[in-house]
Amino acid sequence: MADKKISQLTSATALTGAEKVALVQSSTTKQASIYDIKNYLIPTSITAQATVNIDLGDSTYDNAFLIKLTWSGATGTATYTLPDATENTNRIIRFISDTTFETNTRVDLTPKSGQTLDGSASAYQINKEYEGIAIWSDGTEWFVIQKKA
Repeated sequence: MADKKISQLTSATALTGAEKVALVQSSTTKQASIYDIKNYLIPTSITAQATVNIDLGDSTYDNAFLIKLTWSGATGTATYTLPDATENTNRIIRFISDTTFETNTRVDLTPKSGQTLDGSASAYQINKEYEGIAIWSDGTEWFVIQKKA
């Protein structure tokens, strides 16, 4: 394969996201999965609804790095439990709400039981349009590293 130009390679089909690709980062050749690359380009969209709770530790969200929130239905609160910080060392997750959010529509970003977000077991609440937050795990807890409101 090293003796072929990229244009001579066979096209990949039916990608699953787990495939590895080579890339150059800071003059060093490294590997990344399609998921790693895709999630920097395409956000995961979640439609929030009152009393609908989501476990972001579910495998559906394993590769979500940017989550766009849209509200649907009656006013109220949805609770989203953050993934296990101990299984997500150095992971960054960004959340942003769209124009469908208002004061009476809320998503509570809640740390997993026994863990914290910025040192607190309390939820971070998203309750207005274009509100954003970025969190990072050190392997023990989640930290708020950026807020936009």
